[in-house]
Amino acid sequence: MANIKSAIKRMKTNETRRARNTSMKSAMRTAIKKFEAYVVNKDVEQAKEAFKVAAKKIDKAASKGIIHKNAAARFKSRLAKKLNSLSA
Repeated sequence: MANIKSAIKRMKTNETRRARNTSMKSAMRTAIKKFEAYVVNKDVEQAKEAFKVAAKKIDKAASKGIIHKNAAARFKSRLAKKLNSLSA
């Protein structure tokens, strides 16, 4: 256990940030899974709406530094490819 005041504060902030990052990353993954479920069921309209939500959550995670911006671009590209193959 840290006994220096700044180290104690750092532990507290790390804990809150870790919790926030975990929840945001989890929400992002859930949105992606929902989108992929609609793609499997070939529900085009629902898939389009789910894609918008998933893309927004991916961008948000990238802007917060939870995932790298290139990883975000890769996720969105793969989702868009699935959406385009569904509607084609």
